[in-house]
Amino acid sequence: MTDHPERAHGSSQAPSTVWTGRATNRIQWLLALTGAGCVALGIELAVVSPWSSGIAPLLMSVIGCLAVGLLILFGTLAFVHVAVKVDGDALEVRCGHAGLPRRRILITHVVGAEYVPKVNPRQWGGWGYRWRPEQGTAVVVRKGEGMALLLGDGRTFTVTVDDAESAVRFIRERMHLAAAAAERARGRG
Repeated sequence: MTDHPERAHGSSQAPSTVWTGRATNRIQWLLALTGAGCVALGIELAVVSPWSSGIAPLLMSVIGCLAVGLLILFGTLAFVHVAVKVDGDALEVRCGHAGLPRRRILITHVVGAEYVPKVNPRQWGGWGYRWRPEQGTAVVVRKGEGMALLLGDGRTFTVTVDDAESAVRFIRERMHLAAAAAERARGRG
């Protein structure tokens, strides 16, 4: 679901005050199934296995399968999709079904917004919430289009999202509105 802020020429309709978008990675579901399989194997080992081989090897197998399975399961489900919301004040990024991790960036902290036609997980070291010293921070859930925000402190934040071009236009419009409001406030003071 995406609200597009553009309006037709001559239209009296006011521009939208919120832009929302998302990106989804269906391959992550396969990895989540692998994690669920590891959890199931750990449970089966704990319930069905004979204890004749000793408690220590069995316990290590059960705990290992459960730990790996849960890490894979929750690690992949957190990045099955990303939801981006831009309103008049901030950009908010929420990952997965629980909305975690979450990042909120005030529009007043953004000094530039760029459309990135091809974001590749290999550039960032894989899927997920990534940080690279030479590139900045990113939320990458799939290969494809995204946007990069240049923040006032010199850092960059990149996120993969469908229809990133309209998101960039919307953010730039909000940046200009915020700058104009700040200029009016300075003129009064």
